[in-house]
Amino acid sequence: MPMAGTENEVIRNHAAFIWSVADLLRGDYKQSEYGRVILPLTVLRRLDCVMEPTRDEVHEQAAKYAGRALNLEPILRGAAGGEQFFNTSQHNFSTLLAAPDDLADNLSHYIASFSSSARDVLDKFDFASQIARLGRSNLLYLVVSKFAAIDLHPDKVSNLEMGYLYEELIRKFSELSNETAGEHFTPREVIRLMVDLLFIEDRDLLTKPGIVKTLLDPACGTGGMLSVAEDRLRELNREARLQVYGQELNAETYAVCRSDMMLKGQDAGHIVYGNSFTEDGHGGLKVDYLLANPPFGVEWKKVADVIRDEADNKGFAGRFGAGLPRINDGSFLFLQHMISKIKPVSQGGSRLAIVFNGSPLFTGAAGSGESEIRRWIIENDWLEAVVALPDQLFYNTGISTYFWVVTNRKDARRRGKVQLVDARDLFVKMRKSLGEKRKQVSLAQIDEIVRLYGDFTEGDRVKIFPNEAFGFLRITVERPLRLRWEVSDETLAAFDADHRIARLDPVVHGALRAGLEGAWGEVFADGKVAAKKVRTLLRDAGAMGKALEKLMMDVLAVRDPDADPVTDAKGNALPDPDLRDNENVPLPGVRVSYEAEVAGRLATLEYRSAVADYMEAEVRPYVPDAWVDYDKTKVGYEVPLTRHFYKYVPPRPLEEIDAEIKQLEAEVQDLLREVTE
Repeated sequence: MPMAGTENEVIRNHAAFIWSVADLLRGDYKQSEYGRVILPLTVLRRLDCVMEPTRDEVHEQAAKYAGRALNLEPILRGAAGGEQFFNTSQHNFSTLLAAPDDLADNLSHYIASFSSSARDVLDKFDFASQIARLGRSNLLYLVVSKFAAIDLHPDKVSNLEMGYLYEELIRKFSELSNETAGEHFTPREVIRLMVDLLFIEDRDLLTKPGIVKTLLDPACGTGGMLSVAEDRLRELNREARLQVYGQELNAETYAVCRSDMMLKGQDAGHIVYGNSFTEDGHGGLKVDYLLANPPFGVEWKKVADVIRDEADNKGFAGRFGAGLPRINDGSFLFLQHMISKIKPVSQGGSRLAIVFNGSPLFTGAAGSGESEIRRWIIENDWLEAVVALPDQLFYNTGISTYFWVVTNRKDARRRGKVQLVDARDLFVKMRKSLGEKRKQVSLAQIDEIVRLYGDFTEGDRVKIFPNEAFGFLRITVERPLRLRWEVSDETLAAFDADHRIARLDPVVHGALRAGLEGAWGEVFADGKVAAKKVRTLLRDAGAMGKALEKLMMDVLAVRDPDADPVTDAKGNALPDPDLRDNENVPLPGVRVSYEAEVAGRLATLEYRSAVADYMEAEVRPYVPDAWVDYDKTKVGYEVPLTRHFYKYVPPRPLEEIDAEIKQLEAEVQDLLREVTE
């Protein structure tokens, strides 16, 4: 539900008044630090106004049950009219200002007297240190007076308006903190696009009267994704309700998010502090929707033991059964964590959208953790789409980014397929950059991307592929080892350089060296004949043994493409490690489920047939003696999005380039003449 004009005006006026506190802080605080004072005091003033009608009742109930071994929180919350917070002190903003000399102590006592949920928020803001800092700067009374002058009572500012007001302040402070904004703050137009793509298949469902849905962001930052999702659902259906959940590792941004939810009337207890990987604050929770913009390329070395323990001991019963990514990028850990929160199809299933950089699309060879995670997702038919976004869209990075949309309840037309959307050139330049953010996606461009996504029709910006198109077989192609054995300057040098031979008894070493010199120039095409010669040399030198015989054969061996293949005891050709090669073979067209491929033989038969066809068409015409070591074959998955949208641009004619070079040379000569004359 878009804000009406009067609501917009109320929010702008209140935001401007609160923002005027920044004028008092200027000089004693850096711009990027303003939020440390203004945000917690905005929360404190709102709570103070909300508690006013029930303050006396709370005091009476607190006095009545004082000293009893009871959990007073439920009783006092009831006395507070069912609010999530209450305060047992005798103070409010008016009484605090009435005693200027004791303001710091009284304000600290007032904060300490809040219920645990509200106190947790204010503690995470570390507001106690700001009280001391404001006191030292003689600003505490002035700042608190400013906030006491603004009326944030619910009958003046509704929960919805308060949420918008707080969001506006968060946005302002994030823009001031260009260097860190991107760590916790996602541009609102990016979230809007993500949410629209998340809801696109559910428009009919979400417009039902009284519908209630749940949404989780496991890396929620300041809560922007939760807020925008809630707003968008309200625009679709004023009677709909979205219960939001989040978890955040950074204490200050956790406080911002939790206080925002509290001010909006959401259950602030759904916002949890801690590391989502090691302290899953929503264990067992299954939700309808998930959104996340996890940090790019952040290593998970600090929590590696816990994650590996869960992966090894719980497998698919835990969150990380599909595999573990490289230690220096935990992006796929977030995605697996989110997938663990999706509802079973029998309960309606779930949809999720996550922001990634390009690395998760292709990093990791077949059989690696990343490839196995992609394989698990695609072969289970969960990857619905990947959307390529413009670069320079986020505050702290200019790199290209992508949305992954994952769901276990694809629409019938999307089943067994993955949609790729190229929106890299759908942006408008910003008049003023914010950190690394120099581009934004306009509302019209958001609508265009959503339309392209929803139409599910191939074109210049949209490609649709079957799931197996992203899979490949990584095969090992062997060629026979072809050797001759000889005593030459080259092999004598190899004898002298071998450290294992150098450790032989000096007498044995000298005798063996002399024997080789005496056989200089001899060449053996047959390995058996060469081995007989080596045994003779060893016997004459007084040294025998299979290990030493093999070592000498290796020293005297020289690769010869015209020689016969070397074979084992069974007559099988031995592979030449130097000629070993790897090829990627497209996955066969038959779709085999992830579980069936792992457990059964069907895929092996299909894969062998595909490999045999590939070898006959692509390899044996050039190397007829090649074969495949099937024991080393691995299945890999990647999403080469840029390759699918690549457009060949022919080079300019040489004449044109030559003319341009001559023109530039002439300009350089003119400049040089101006300098020398």
